[in-house]
Amino acid sequence: MKTNSHYDVLIIGAGPAGSTASALLSEQGHRVLVLEREKFPRYHIGESLLPFTYQPLQRLGLIDRMKKSAFVKKYSVQFVSPSGRASLPFYFFNRYDRNSVAQTWQVLRSEFDQMLLDNTRAKGTEVKEETTVKELLREGHRVTGVRAQSKDGQVTDYHAPITLDCSGKEAFTAVRNHWRVKDPYLNKIAVWTYYQGAKRDEGIDEGATTVAYVPEKGWFWYIPQHNDMVSVGVVAEGKYLTRDGVKSPEEIFKREIEQNQWIKQHLAIGRQTGQYFLTSEYTHHARHCASDGLLLVGDAFAFLDPVFSSGVMLALKSGVLAADAVNQAIVERDFSPQRFSGYATFMRQGVENMRKLVYAFYNPDFSFGKVIKKYPAAAGMITDCLSGDVNKDFSQLWQWISEFVPLPDDLPVGQPLTSEPSLARTA
Repeated sequence: MKTNSHYDVLIIGAGPAGSTASALLSEQGHRVLVLEREKFPRYHIGESLLPFTYQPLQRLGLIDRMKKSAFVKKYSVQFVSPSGRASLPFYFFNRYDRNSVAQTWQVLRSEFDQMLLDNTRAKGTEVKEETTVKELLREGHRVTGVRAQSKDGQVTDYHAPITLDCSGKEAFTAVRNHWRVKDPYLNKIAVWTYYQGAKRDEGIDEGATTVAYVPEKGWFWYIPQHNDMVSVGVVAEGKYLTRDGVKSPEEIFKREIEQNQWIKQHLAIGRQTGQYFLTSEYTHHARHCASDGLLLVGDAFAFLDPVFSSGVMLALKSGVLAADAVNQAIVERDFSPQRFSGYATFMRQGVENMRKLVYAFYNPDFSFGKVIKKYPAAAGMITDCLSGDVNKDFSQLWQWISEFVPLPDDLPVGQPLTSEPSLARTA
C-alpha cells in the first residue's frame, strides 16, 4: 500500500454529479481527485434530459457543445393511453424561452457522460478510472479520505478535508452507514431495450419523450435517440410484470408491447437490437446528506422513480450546489456538516415536489386531464414540474391534485448528521 499526497477534494464517481462538482471546484483552483470504478465511455440508462439541466450545463460551459452534438432535440413530453390515444404534448416553450431552457436533448449516456468527464479533465481535475473505492478513512468520527484499489490490485490511501460521494445508485455511503431509506410506495421494476428504425412522430414532436400507459399504472418510456435508435422500456410493479410466472426480461417486454397500441405501432416497423435490461427497487433516499468531512451528491443522496426523467437534472443541479458549498467550506476552512443544511433543504424541496407528482401519476384515480379540466391553471404548473423547475412553491397545485388523489407527506430525511454518537455505525 502506498499513501498519496493530500488533495483539496476527493470525489467518488465520475458520473454527472461527480463530473459537475469536480469541474466547478477545479475551476476555482482546488486540487481535485475523482475516483471512478469503471472505464469511460460506459453504458448507462437515464437518457432523457429535462429543460432545467440547461443552467448546470451553462455553468459548465457545455451549451454550445450540446447544441453542436448529434443528440436529438426534445421540446415536450406526451402521455398515451393503452388504447393509443395521445394527450396534447406538454411543450416546454409554453412556459420558457424557446431558444434556451425550453429545448433540451435525448442523449446517449455513454457519450454525454464522456463529455462531462472530458470537460472536468480539461479544467484540471485528476481522474483515476478503473479504481474502486473500498472504504472511507476516518479519524474519530471525521472522514479524512478513502482507501481505493486500482485495476492492477494496488491499494492506495487518498486524503482530503472533504470527500464527495457521487457514487450514483450504488449509494456507497448510504448503504455502508445504514442511511438508505426506501420510499414507502415507489418500488417498481423496469425492463428495457433498444430499437433501430422504429417510428417517430413528425416535426417538432420527433424528439418528444412519450409516456405510454399499460394496465395497473405501469408505463412505457419511448425516447428517440440519434443514429435512428429508440430507447424503450416498461416500468410497473413486479407482481404485475411477472404475472403468470413470466420471469425473462425479453418475455416480459414482448408481452407488455401488446398492452399499448401506440407502442405496438411505433415499434412494429423497427428492429430490436442489443440485450434486454432489468432493474428493480431503485427508489431510495439517504437519511443524511453529510457528516463531518463527507457530502452526498446526486443519486447517492436520492433517486426517484424514472417516470419524469428527473435523475440527471437532480445530479447536475446537486453537483453545482455541492461545488459552491464545498468551495465556500474550503475558503472558510470549515467542513462541519451543519454548513450543508441549506444544500440539504434545497435539494429535498426539489425531490419532494417531483415525488408528489410521481405519487399522483401512479394512483389509478389520477389523470392530468381531469385536474386541468377543473383547474386550467394547473397545466402551467405541471409543465413547470415536468421541466425540472422543482424549487418553487407548488402548494396550490398540490391542493388541487389532492382533491383527486392523496399525496404523500415529505419524508423527514436529508439533513446533515451532526450528532456524533450515531456515527458508530460506519463502514
